Amino acid sequence: MALSAGARLGPYEIVGLIGAGGMGEVYRGRDPRLGREIAVKVLPAAFSLDSDRQRRFEREARAAAALNHPHILAVYDIGTDDGRTYVVSELLRGETLRSRLNAGALSPRKTVEYAIQIAHGLAAAHDTGIVHRDLKPENLFITSDGHVKILDFGLAKPSAAALAGEARSQMPTVTFETDVGVVLGTVGYMAPEQVTEQPTDHRADIFALGAICYEMLTGTRAFGRPSAAETMTAILREDPPDLGVVRSDVPPALQQIVRHCLEKRPGDRFQSTRDLAFALEAVAHGSGPNPAPVVTAPVRSRLRQSLFTGAAIIAVISIAIWIGFVSGRQNRAAAGRSSGGPSFQRLTFRPGYIRHARFAPDGQTIIYSADFESEPPQVFVTRVEGPESRPLGLADADVLAVSASGELAALPGRRGRGF
Repeated sequence: MALSAGARLGPYEIVGLIGAGGMGEVYRGRDPRLGREIAVKVLPAAFSLDSDRQRRFEREARAAAALNHPHILAVYDIGTDDGRTYVVSELLRGETLRSRLNAGALSPRKTVEYAIQIAHGLAAAHDTGIVHRDLKPENLFITSDGHVKILDFGLAKPSAAALAGEARSQMPTVTFETDVGVVLGTVGYMAPEQVTEQPTDHRADIFALGAICYEMLTGTRAFGRPSAAETMTAILREDPPDLGVVRSDVPPALQQIVRHCLEKRPGDRFQSTRDLAFALEAVAHGSGPNPAPVVTAPVRSRLRQSLFTGAAIIAVISIAIWIGFVSGRQNRAAAGRSSGGPSFQRLTFRPGYIRHARFAPDGQTIIYSADFESEPPQVFVTRVEGPESRPLGLADADVLAVSASGELAALPGRRGRGF
């Protein structure tokens, strides 16, 4: 039964109903003690009746409240009043990403802008051990000033008629019980390991963000099918239509990022959301109305594996090295003509050995392989304006070349020390 204006939940005054759905009702409220407007979500009765779910919810809500990140909905309080469990959060003005997508696809620039914000919010949560598990456009809110907020962190969803063949416009939420707890997801955005009821970690959120980026770019779901069962089968066995075919203005680097997020095996995706955010920011640094293709990180595992497939690949790598050498020589010559001589800028400050280094197409991003101090050899990426280097998650490998579209050729296996 909906609450009427003037009703109270704990110390909070209800002003009016904002909306209702499977996760309960959301009200506009007021905190008379602080004199501020708030949002109050009253959760379904199942939360109050299930003591395990209630404890898990309270634990995760406290963790989410401690995040205090600009791209995560701020949670102020949780409580129970007359059998009703409720969450008090900041009151947002704007619309969900789902509402925005109802008007059609977004530009590549806007997609990257939103995806960077989402990735940073996820990274903050993942750093504290919190995994969203049900990331979808309905749980992403775009405020009136253009900021993206992630909603419903850690809220366990009740079971729905998930496998009954509901229409794609009403993608159901399903709950699986596993050996390690409850694994959640919405059909269409679930990672393959969620579909097969395997234990999940933060890489399931990375898969979901890839599916959301695909939808922002194309206006259609990456794995949308007429029924939930068909959608889950597509997630397990099929790849979405190639972005470059569906939409010609999506830069190759952005296409590669989305593909990398949507790998079937968790180990083949980005291994951290911070790496994903860094790759998206590299795309955003491009000039013009759309992001320019620049290097992405980390490199897809299938590229690494393909370097071992024979002489033909070795020939391709050799050509790439030659192109990189010629391009670098031309760039150095041009720089010498314009400035009267080369200039140097130090980008690393750690003791060790630099083995190979290449510029990305933007001319500001550098990818290099190095042995620092007593650490294992790694491939790193850095930018001219900021000397902090980030590992790409590619150990014991040498950088060979970076293509004009931002693809990296790297050879696994240590080749000896550099300088």
